[in-house]
Amino acid sequence: MGLSIPVGKDSLSMRTTWSDEGQAKSVTSPVSLIVSGFAPVTDIRASLTPQLKNNAGDTVLILIDLGRGKHRLAASACAQVLQQLGNDVPDVDSAEDLKGLFNAIQQLNRDKQILAYHDRSDGGLFTTLCEMAFASRMGLDINVDILALDAGDAADSGDAKNWAAQIAERRNERTIRALFNEELGAVIQVRADQKSVVMDVLRRFNLGACGHIIGKPNNGADIAITRDAKEIFKQSRSELHQIWSRTSWQMARLRDNPACADSEYARITDASDLGMQPKLTFDPQDDIAAPFIATGVRPRVSILREQGVNSHVETAYVMHQSGFTAVDVHMSDLISGRAKLSDFAGIIAVGGFSYGDVLGAGEGWAKTILFNAQLADQFSTFFQRKDTFGLGICNGCQMLSNLKSMIPGAHAWPKFTRNKSEQFEGRFVMAEVTASPSIFMQDMAGTQTPIVVSHGEGFADFSTTGNLSEALVGLRFVDHQGRATETYPYNPNGSPQGIAAVTTLDGRFTAMMPHPERVFRTAIHSWSPEGWGEYSPWMRMFRNARKWVG
Repeated sequence: MGLSIPVGKDSLSMRTTWSDEGQAKSVTSPVSLIVSGFAPVTDIRASLTPQLKNNAGDTVLILIDLGRGKHRLAASACAQVLQQLGNDVPDVDSAEDLKGLFNAIQQLNRDKQILAYHDRSDGGLFTTLCEMAFASRMGLDINVDILALDAGDAADSGDAKNWAAQIAERRNERTIRALFNEELGAVIQVRADQKSVVMDVLRRFNLGACGHIIGKPNNGADIAITRDAKEIFKQSRSELHQIWSRTSWQMARLRDNPACADSEYARITDASDLGMQPKLTFDPQDDIAAPFIATGVRPRVSILREQGVNSHVETAYVMHQSGFTAVDVHMSDLISGRAKLSDFAGIIAVGGFSYGDVLGAGEGWAKTILFNAQLADQFSTFFQRKDTFGLGICNGCQMLSNLKSMIPGAHAWPKFTRNKSEQFEGRFVMAEVTASPSIFMQDMAGTQTPIVVSHGEGFADFSTTGNLSEALVGLRFVDHQGRATETYPYNPNGSPQGIAAVTTLDGRFTAMMPHPERVFRTAIHSWSPEGWGEYSPWMRMFRNARKWVG
């Protein structure tokens, strides 16, 4: 291959032994070697995903089969289901083919001729196609005529009028092999009017014989497979998706809150769920902070962190981009006197896993302040000043909420406790900005847009503190119809009324569980609508802060 592999995992000699009721036992690992490599990515905006495009006109699906028709099934998922082992396993028969595939995909991607990409791996072609359909909630029309042929078919064709019947059994076997072998390969979606150009690129890399046009996506709800002009398989995409998810669902019911697991599993069959539908009430590319940045004045903001947090770099960057001087301040700096809050216009208590993300870590962070008289005085004075602002994100949200006794106008804030799902939630979900005094959310009310969540304790709990009816909400989780929701997984932590952020009476201090600093650029969204510019709607939050300072 001509590649340098800097990292390897040798599993060839692993062996474990133990004693069971006096009997010595041992297990030796399978003979395997795992190696890893990496490469620089020059533009993350050029990434390809399995999500089929439904807005590109007439498109086709092309299988690139590096197995070159061998369809070896040994040790595949199919063989295991059939309780067989087999003799011939998939292999890299040609390093040149593998390099050719990589180079062809890179070339096609540079020329913007690939709409979707998915490698063929566990489960084979059938699973690959299903996963592409699941990701896009589209139907598929697949034809396997060319894949079900082998070299002997032409010689044994006999009476052409009865050709299909004469070799039906062989073609049935070839069809199973074609759909479920796990040979190296990939499926790509391309525009129908560009398929000849794409095939020419494959030929240029000696992969012409590997490329097969096998079907096309549609806007229906079924996955259908035909052969010899007859439909040999058809099933609802949502039914297949539930089958695909069933094992994970059953595991989640045992491990997590079963009601949440059931809710997410049931969502698969919800035909009314059209996916994320962002709605903006302003232009994210409008830099309202530009006039203030142009003055050359950059107010100092403390990027406040504690042991273990991991969002301080992106938080510092977005504050810098918004016209602030971002200063790294560790809690130990405040304790030792190396830094003082009186030198700052704002503080951002960053997200991440303080103290190794033990339960209640944000509360522990707050107690570092509450139980230290010098720190308590500093923070109380800072909160009382009329020219200061603050934002607590995720772990920092939990911390800030536990300081609410010091923060004017924060008396109704809840305590943030364990997610209703009983698990850490790392998701990309929809949220709506509500009308509130928050200086961060000004002129954003009504905007519905995706945001990252990454927390284990995000449930807004009013059972022991705060007041739900009086809390000033700045952000709510919404479902894909744009309605505030408590339904999992649209609401990942189960907070009442979808609460995702709360603010003070004067709006100077806001505590929010999601991570706007991780999605302030469109390019770092895991998904965004086509046509969005450099900055996402969340950039407006930080520019609002700069405008407020003046």
